[in-house]
Amino acid sequence: MTNKLSSIQSWLEEQQLDVAYFSDFHSIDYLTGFNSDPIERVLALVVFPQDEPFIFAPALEVEAVKSSGWSHPVYGYQDQENPWALINEHLHAHTQHTEKWAVEQEQLTLKRASLIQTAVPEAKFIGNLSPLMTKLHLIKTPDEIIKLHKAGEDADRAFEFAFNALKAGVSELQVMAKLEYDLKSSGVVGMSFDTLVQFGAHAAEPHGDTGNNTLKPGDLALFDLGTIYDGYVSDATRTVAFQSVSDHQREVYNVVLEAELTAQAAAKPGMTAGELDGIARDIITKAGYGEYFVHRLGHGIGSSVHESIQIAQGNDLVLQPGMSFSIEPGIYIPGDLGIRIEDSVIVTESGVDPYTHSPKELRIIE
Repeated sequence: MTNKLSSIQSWLEEQQLDVAYFSDFHSIDYLTGFNSDPIERVLALVVFPQDEPFIFAPALEVEAVKSSGWSHPVYGYQDQENPWALINEHLHAHTQHTEKWAVEQEQLTLKRASLIQTAVPEAKFIGNLSPLMTKLHLIKTPDEIIKLHKAGEDADRAFEFAFNALKAGVSELQVMAKLEYDLKSSGVVGMSFDTLVQFGAHAAEPHGDTGNNTLKPGDLALFDLGTIYDGYVSDATRTVAFQSVSDHQREVYNVVLEAELTAQAAAKPGMTAGELDGIARDIITKAGYGEYFVHRLGHGIGSSVHESIQIAQGNDLVLQPGMSFSIEPGIYIPGDLGIRIEDSVIVTESGVDPYTHSPKELRIIE
């Protein structure tokens, strides 16, 4: 039994609950080491206060669960079978107490909750696992920190592949395809999210998609990317100039760079997330670009690319050693340019330790 699963069992006993039902595949991966998105099929982890837990999975995933290192029961179901009726059978084979359930309220749909209660009429959804999972994710273990640093090393290599793919007339999609091909050919398993490549004014859309825009001399090119290492992820952004840079572009870039470097240098245990956001935001505002910084300074990172920490205005969360999040100020002027610089960091006893290290001085790609 892993420490994480033992924590779930202890919590169930403290709360006097009978069953913990996990249905978010990210949570299942975090708790068990088995990673698979079941899409429309049913994948669940069921934990009891005393009895051993089990995974319930599509039949086509059962061998993968076993090979992942899971040492407890795994039960499969065929597509033509009723998964909820089978879950009920397995529950009652493990325990006589199936009334008081804890579920991930932020993830379980009303439809699936109804199907569970039809199959297990005595089930009452009393506990909420979501805050518990947030707490477990909050402070990273030494092993998790090692994996995050490995993911950061791969992200740094990805930037070099990206910069080498830049040439006049190339499209954002072509650059994305080339950098991901080169990175995966070097042994990286995959990206932690869809790689974002934006040229020129397109980068003024912070959540725009990689598209068919082509690169021109004098454009800025923004890359937002991350990689996966043994279930843990990185997230970083760099913005570079192609062939030349204007005084205006350089001015805005230097404001963003100052905000990112100052916030990273100031971050430490004991300060609040809101205070850290304010340090970067004040620099951008005083430079006259405050209205163009339109998002929070950062978000939690770990086994998924957006965990619960919000480095945002008004957030009183106190930073603690072991927390992991992004620092990513940006300026986005519609019709003109978008510049973001982002690193992933771990809070230490005295500051933060970044685990992405690609150079941040304005780089002109010839």
